[in-house]
Amino acid sequence: MNQRTHPRPTDTILSGDCIAAMETMPADSVDLIFADPPYNLQLRGDLHRPDNSRVDGVDDAWDRFDTFADYDAFTRAWLKAARRVLKPDGAIWVIGSYHNVFRVGAALQDAGFWILNDVIWRKTNPMPNFRGKRLTNAHETLIWASKSEGSRYTFNYDAMKAANDGVQMRSDWTLPICTGHERLKNARGEKAHPTQKPESLLHRVILSTTNPGDVILDPFFGSGTTGAVAKLLGRRWIGIEREAEYRAMARARIDRVVPVERAALDVTRAKRAEPRVPFGTLVERGLLRPGEELLSGNGKRRAKVRADGTLSSGRDAGSIHQLGARLENAPSCNGWTYWHIRRDGRPVPIDALRQQIRDEMAGMA
Repeated sequence: MNQRTHPRPTDTILSGDCIAAMETMPADSVDLIFADPPYNLQLRGDLHRPDNSRVDGVDDAWDRFDTFADYDAFTRAWLKAARRVLKPDGAIWVIGSYHNVFRVGAALQDAGFWILNDVIWRKTNPMPNFRGKRLTNAHETLIWASKSEGSRYTFNYDAMKAANDGVQMRSDWTLPICTGHERLKNARGEKAHPTQKPESLLHRVILSTTNPGDVILDPFFGSGTTGAVAKLLGRRWIGIEREAEYRAMARARIDRVVPVERAALDVTRAKRAEPRVPFGTLVERGLLRPGEELLSGNGKRRAKVRADGTLSSGRDAGSIHQLGARLENAPSCNGWTYWHIRRDGRPVPIDALRQQIRDEMAGMA
């Protein structure tokens, strides 16, 4: 189906079928897709609690498919449309349960996406298994994939490590389901959307795999959680939703969101992502002078700065990394943190001088 594409809309909700809506969007136009597609729960009849009260489960028409073949065809169609609008270095997150996630995972790979991780969202407060015939379904699975194997996707590794108290972020996330004041209610006081996702989940997804100003597409927008968190965190967003009631609810919700100040959106960056500053630049700039003495962190090793940006210690000489490694009889050494210079009577790592230059470079950008 060929339709004329329109300029990319942002911060808006498109109405109608997600596949048709994505076909009107320009190719290679979004940075990230978060998709919460129908789970095809295959429910048979009503579910009741032990007190005989009815469980408000997912029984809407949009979650029902006649056969697995029908569901697979739908999945392949929306993934094809999604892949077309995704930038070459973009990525996609898809969330599902045991009912559909394995079928979606296979379709992702068949469509050319490259799976990066699967993440287990472990719910701290899952719905009990009232019939007592199966294990309590206490988790959902998210699949994170890049557009292709060679994509240079965004991953703010150091920010996630910092958010996790300095420990690498794992692929199992323990977060509560959406409850309390966060759970939207309709005019009848009922749960407005049966599969509303918690903002904490989208916060982690968006913070870890996008940057401020990036465009995030949610083709199954529902109650608008993706748009609300994207606006809060300074990202642009596009939602697609065919149900008028959900569109109105999401729009009102997002309009109430107050974005975070720009200065607060900065996250911890990896050192390797910062501009390269050779040690010799510190000498050229006069931050260190030839002949000046450097000390190891423990004060036991000493070296002299040479005019060409190398160091000498006795008869040995080399780069800040090479000389540090040889003096410590170690296979490697990070000279930026190993070597120190005395300033005002105190040892200061030479990395502080490098950061001074990086800060100047950032101010000129």
